[in-house]
Amino acid sequence: MWLSLWLGVSRPGAGQDAVRAGRPIPDAPPPGGATLVLRHGKIWTGEPYAPPGRQPEPVKWAQAIAVMNDRIVAVGTDAEIAPYAAAATRVIDLQGRLALPGFIDDHVHFLDGSFQLLEVDLKHTRNEAEFVRRIAERAKSLPPGRWILGGNWDEEAWPDAQLPTRWMIDAATSGHPVFITRYDGHAALANSLALRLAGVTRDTKDPAGGIIVRDARTGEPTGVLKDNAQDLVSRVIPEPSAAEMEEALQAGLAEARRVGVTSVQDMDLGNFAGEIRWLRRLELAGALTCRFYEVIPLAEWKRLAELGISHDMGDEWIQLGAVKAFADGSLGSRTAWMFEPYVDAPGFTGLPMPMMDPPSKMEHLVREADAAGIQICVHAIGTRANAALLDIYERVGGAGAAAHRFRIEHAQHVRPQDFARFGKLGVIASMQPYHAIDDGRWAEKRISHKLARSSYAWRSMLNAGAPLAFGTDWPVAPLNPLLGVYAAVTRQTLDGRHPGGWFPEERLTLEEALRAYTAGSAYAAFQEADKGSLAPGKLADIVVLSDDLFAAPPERIKDARVVMTIVGGKVVYESR
Repeated sequence: MWLSLWLGVSRPGAGQDAVRAGRPIPDAPPPGGATLVLRHGKIWTGEPYAPPGRQPEPVKWAQAIAVMNDRIVAVGTDAEIAPYAAAATRVIDLQGRLALPGFIDDHVHFLDGSFQLLEVDLKHTRNEAEFVRRIAERAKSLPPGRWILGGNWDEEAWPDAQLPTRWMIDAATSGHPVFITRYDGHAALANSLALRLAGVTRDTKDPAGGIIVRDARTGEPTGVLKDNAQDLVSRVIPEPSAAEMEEALQAGLAEARRVGVTSVQDMDLGNFAGEIRWLRRLELAGALTCRFYEVIPLAEWKRLAELGISHDMGDEWIQLGAVKAFADGSLGSRTAWMFEPYVDAPGFTGLPMPMMDPPSKMEHLVREADAAGIQICVHAIGTRANAALLDIYERVGGAGAAAHRFRIEHAQHVRPQDFARFGKLGVIASMQPYHAIDDGRWAEKRISHKLARSSYAWRSMLNAGAPLAFGTDWPVAPLNPLLGVYAAVTRQTLDGRHPGGWFPEERLTLEEALRAYTAGSAYAAFQEADKGSLAPGKLADIVVLSDDLFAAPPERIKDARVVMTIVGGKVVYESR
């Protein structure tokens, strides 16, 4: 199956390697002109990331760009780019608008997010009654027996902040199995019918790395399943049909175009083979409008190694060669693995995932996959999970650890002494800034103020020399990168209680946030020769915004919108 999956997508040869090193820049406009010219703009190229002394010299600000097919051929002033516009050239007048490199989201669950667009959305329910009402409305719209999926609920937004239970929704869903996830993906709620279909009863034991939440009086499962316990029910949910899969992916691609995301690093760990097949079909049909770096479960690393797949396998649309594992759970579900107990759960310090218990198991897998040239990405939220993972990376990578581009996904809660270790080892801090302004509403119910000070700490990471890459964790957070940039620059929590920023000393400048969302994310996937800035030889992935972020007050960044998305030199989205 794996070999047939990649028929027609060869390992890069010498010619492709030359492309990835940057194409030669023509001394004169190509015959017939460029295929696309953007002019009269305020273009932030992101180019100071370029190596010193590179020829031609990097340009930070420009007015115009010339594109030949899918690559940038020239960047400069309107006068410098004017000769590239010929009769057959499409010329777009930016009318002074700000243009940026296409946003690269370094951590999404693309299939989950795509299906979430089509399923029940509970993220912004204000109380239990609205939660039940939306589920009841969804049940009425579906044929009997159809699963109700989706969710994204957040009980911390409700007045009493209590977890929902199956008994709240059973009456409204008696004809439909329900499995709806918490917004962080580390807990889910199943109704009684779904538990019955899965065979989950009061006698079912907690699986390794998971918790079945139970009624304190009766011991009956409440329907909430945390982390690995979710598998007890998810494994009995029918696979989506071909039509459902295509509909979902098309919806996800449309959302990416709308918000200016031109590349994603996809952490979908469920039906990854099916998703890649569908992406490949869309690519062959010319319908793919976002580039994918696919990350599959660490346990599957041998399947990649047997086919000689490393981090550079694939083409400019779909690449494969990274694996992901989980070291722990999440803060919201109190399953992040900490050194110190939770403030609201005395004596409890979260739990490591089975692959991390003991850490030597994780180290063995990391060592083997790394030796095969496969990139390692590991989810770590808690202080103990992050420290243990840094220990593993240091032992595996040694003095040359930075060259391996080991990643820690989220890196949310970090002991102050561990920031320097990120920098020393060159471990990529793959972080999601929106989480700080969302979790910041309630995080100090779970952890101490002292620990919160070194949480979601982007400035501390940068100051320590750690490579920083940004994403969203969609559908945990909205896919819109501008909301992430706003979060990084302001740290204003969603509840409005921190107008000056929650721990404002961890704020970033606008340029730092944009670099983390472009060049930083490109580096995190070994793709900096192709993406992350607007320079000759690089892919023509560009976004145009409604507002000049550099002139607007920081709190207005969230109000800007994408007016045009260009992928591979083709306009794939225009606002109306």
